[in-house]
Amino acid sequence: VYNNALLIAKDENVDEFVVALGALLHDIADSKFHDGDETVGPRIAREFLFKHNVDSKVIEHVVLIIENISFKGGNEDQKFKSAELNVVQDADRLDAIGAIGIARCFNYGGFKNRAIYNPDIQPNLNMSKAEYKASHAPTINHFYEKLLLLKDRMNTITGKKIALERHNYMLGFLKQFYNEWNGTL
Repeated sequence: VYNNALLIAKDENVDEFVVALGALLHDIADSKFHDGDETVGPRIAREFLFKHNVDSKVIEHVVLIIENISFKGGNEDQKFKSAELNVVQDADRLDAIGAIGIARCFNYGGFKNRAIYNPDIQPNLNMSKAEYKASHAPTINHFYEKLLLLKDRMNTITGKKIALERHNYMLGFLKQFYNEWNGTL
């Protein structure tokens, strides 16, 4: 995410220090690993930055980025907006798609003991935040429920360009996956 953020920031009028901190700290305590508690990450980031004497305005901006970066089912309005959030959010979304995104998706699915694929369980494209967080759907469904949606949710020109390439890579992966699953060419 950090490398993606620095790449995108080159083409944006942003505070690169805020972008760097937001990218490095956005998942310092991901709610997925803290029983869904979305307050842990922002609290730990605030404490860390305060301990290192970071300016209070920078701390508040970074905390707001952390609080507003997540996909959360994709059906919620962001409560905070900034150019720095746009960059970090695009960087985070880029990390979720393409080759690394596919690897992360299957790693997490395995960690959660989810089936790789079940043709009888259709993707749910209209989940609430609670449904999204509680989902136990097969890993392939996650492509349709989140990953393939991210290309159209990018904020920056650079993010959109990179996302299109990674999106197409995922489509190729899915085509190959279904060919192998179905025993076709």
